[in-house]
Amino acid sequence: MSSTTSRDDEENETFKILVATDIHLGYLEKDACRGSDTFVTFDEILKLAQDNEVDLILLGGDLFHENKPSRKTVYTCLQLLRKYCMGDRPVQFEILSDQSVNFGFSKFPWVNYQDENLNISIPVFSIHGNHDDPTGADGLCALDILTCAGLINHFGRSPSVEKIEISPILLQKGNSKIALYGLGSVPDERLYRMFVNKQVTMLRPKEDEDRWFNLFVIHQNRSKHGATNYIPEQFLDDFIDLVIWGHEHECKIAPTRNEQQLFYVSQPGSSVVTSLSPGETARKHVGLLYIKDKKMKMQKIPLQTVRPFYLEDLVLADSPDIFLPDNPKVTQVIQDFCMEKVELMLDNAERQRLGNPKQPEKPLIRLRVRVQSLNRKLSFPCFA
Repeated sequence: MSSTTSRDDEENETFKILVATDIHLGYLEKDACRGSDTFVTFDEILKLAQDNEVDLILLGGDLFHENKPSRKTVYTCLQLLRKYCMGDRPVQFEILSDQSVNFGFSKFPWVNYQDENLNISIPVFSIHGNHDDPTGADGLCALDILTCAGLINHFGRSPSVEKIEISPILLQKGNSKIALYGLGSVPDERLYRMFVNKQVTMLRPKEDEDRWFNLFVIHQNRSKHGATNYIPEQFLDDFIDLVIWGHEHECKIAPTRNEQQLFYVSQPGSSVVTSLSPGETARKHVGLLYIKDKKMKMQKIPLQTVRPFYLEDLVLADSPDIFLPDNPKVTQVIQDFCMEKVELMLDNAERQRLGNPKQPEKPLIRLRVRVQSLNRKLSFPCFA
């Protein structure tokens, strides 16, 4: 057998999935400087999917920043999905589960690439996040508009606030089988109580239960923000193989093993900086997830068009030669000192530019200044 034939057989048995979360389309869209950032990076993400000829795109919530995105944001999203996800390239996997259950909320309860009126080359599967969750009497969100347009497949919705049963989308490519579970954003405190009270059930496939690669997409607090304001990993079923965790913006996309539950967790993080916090300084990535039988591999792909963010802390008490509270010009001295630090940060940002013409020229800079002297704190005008 030739190496080419062997490689083709391998590809016919392997799922290739582009994974991303928290794209936040429309964030600061009216800002003169940063208004197009989310759209440019979403374009990059979809082009990566097309160039790598993925089987599908899997999104972990917060595709939109606003629950009711502007017409510009919805229009641009539709334009990009149509540009990159429609075409003649055949979809290589099939769905074995009952799609009326998987997509029961939709007026078109079947996966978009099987719609005879559409020409889909890259199916997009997405749960909703807390920013784009269904609201109102009709329980609709922007993802439902995209679903109605035939451009994505919104899954992971629960019909009940008292009991959740998660029925997987069953995918097969060759002999590889994926049970894709999804749970759109639920208020953390409520979901925490539901887990404690055994009101969350993940249904297993009836046939060949142990042959499925169990992939779960969730959008909740992963880090603890209060007694019940997060979802502990040990709440999740131990038959899961990989969790794609949305909502947390720091990029920790390399799968890490939970030694108690024995599954892996990948936290792709956001593709745009929305809070000037330390976690947002990490380089932004999406992932290429390869799944064959029960084995997986996550390839990290750094995004080239993200506006970089640099953060430094400055404690003036650590510079006693500068920090002289009795100096009548101390405010000016501190301001000049801070501006020097900012200039150094800008120089460093320029040296680290990637050279991609679509990467914004202006970085985000934050200098956190703290004034502390022995047992008392002094406040001066500071600039961030």
